[in-house]
Amino acid sequence: MEVPDDRLGLAADPARPTGRTLLAGGVEQSYVDVADPTYLHFDYVRWMAAMADLAAPAGDPLDVLHLGGGALTLPRYIATTRPGSVQVAVERESAVVELVARELPPRPAGIEVHIADALEAVTAAYADAYDLVLADIYQAARMPPHVTTVAFAAEVARVLRPDGIYLVNVTDLPPLVLTRVQVATLRAVFADVCVVADRRMLRGRRYGNVVLAAARCPDRLPVARLVVRALRDPVPAGVLHGPALDRFVAGARPRTDDTER
Repeated sequence: MEVPDDRLGLAADPARPTGRTLLAGGVEQSYVDVADPTYLHFDYVRWMAAMADLAAPAGDPLDVLHLGGGALTLPRYIATTRPGSVQVAVERESAVVELVARELPPRPAGIEVHIADALEAVTAAYADAYDLVLADIYQAARMPPHVTTVAFAAEVARVLRPDGIYLVNVTDLPPLVLTRVQVATLRAVFADVCVVADRRMLRGRRYGNVVLAAARCPDRLPVARLVVRALRDPVPAGVLHGPALDRFVAGARPRTDDTER
């Protein structure tokens, strides 16, 4: 997650001695278990990891671009579960990169960290370079407008391989207007899109995180297996795809202008 460098810190988890939480302005941003990179504390991170697990046969290395580096939670997870993966993590805030490098275990082999803006990093990347692109991009608790548009989604599609998958974390509140617009935006570019979220969120009962998944190829997303994984999560999640997603997004328009709010 891209975070502002205002009052950055790492806090120990009193319930888990090896857990560390990256805080920005007192707000939780990332969580890493320094002894077990496969332990994922936040529900939306587990849902993103589930899709990464299902994107290719178990253990196969992947080329991955992470937009928003934070404490490198998912890069560490993928390095452990898919040895040999080549990963680039893009983090806008140099103070975050410095803190994580200084206070947390060294990043595993195969992970590069670049200090850059997400749009600039994607625009500079080669076409067909990545199997996965994961976006967790927030500044002052909101997604920067320039990473929410059809143009940005098209740049991500360009750097993905034909069978690649794009994952996006969206923080939203009822009635999930931002999520619906982002789904419509991804559907303007990608052939296959789904949504994963706490079922209470999908019923409009709480604030939280939604994970969007998108693929260039029709029927590429492993939806049936994702449904099983999501239901087994400690925070059971629902998956919207196909006609259910049509109903969810009805009336929402893709975002074409980064000045829109």
